[in-house]
Amino acid sequence: MGFMFKQEGYDLMGAAFEVYNQLGYGMAEEIYQSALEVELGLRGISFVAQTELRVYFKGHLLTPKYRPDLLAFGGIVVELKALKELCPDHEAQLFNYMRIARKRVGYLINFGKKGDLEWKRFVIDDLQTQRSH
Repeated sequence: MGFMFKQEGYDLMGAAFEVYNQLGYGMAEEIYQSALEVELGLRGISFVAQTELRVYFKGHLLTPKYRPDLLAFGGIVVELKALKELCPDHEAQLFNYMRIARKRVGYLINFGKKGDLEWKRFVIDDLQTQRSH
């Protein structure tokens, strides 16, 4: 299994599309989160929800923890939204979370857009500059 989680990403998005197709748009983010957790479970996809990831600054562990909506396959950070559309701030937030949490692959999935599931995949090639020591 490579660092890029290509097949795992396809599997994750298959579950997300199923949730969107079943529920449509315009519901609360918590509904999509719960439904996606159910769908991932039905598909035998490993994940943890709202797990705490440690955040370091200059080698110091910070008290606040980062809690991604989902951590799938042990390495894909998943942030869920239910908005009319994503904006660059959402992408920057996920990208920063990924760097801080030292996870190479992230997905931003927006269930709130009419007519289509909106999603973006992010890959960080080089985490070396983010060493905490």
